Amino acid sequence: MSNEQGRIFRDAWIAGVTKHYPGEPKPGYVAPWEETPDWERESAAAVYEQVRAFVEVSGGNTSKLSREQKGRFVALCWIAQIYRHVPDPKPSYVADWDDLPGWQREADADIFERIEREI
Repeated sequence: MSNEQGRIFRDAWIAGVTKHYPGEPKPGYVAPWEETPDWERESAAAVYEQVRAFVEVSGGNTSKLSREQKGRFVALCWIAQIYRHVPDPKPSYVADWDDLPGWQREADADIFERIEREI
């Protein structure tokens, strides 16, 4: 998995947090790539790759998905990465879509759409 793909994912996350988070986000939410833990970098690249593959195998028809469907896909892929890297994650780290705050759902949808545009 590419470092560049992980950076694109992270940049899209930071842009989404900056746009949608109510108030001042936690520093870790907007930390630059260089300050992001290795497991998060690896996870960002993995989820980018999952979204890219999904867009490609659909023949580009992911453009017909709703923003919610796109965001749900990113959120689910991210949860799988949390389970892969964090032995006993806090429940909020692996919360289902309906339990995520609105700002995070919007940021996840933004990530999908950013990756979709890259392809």
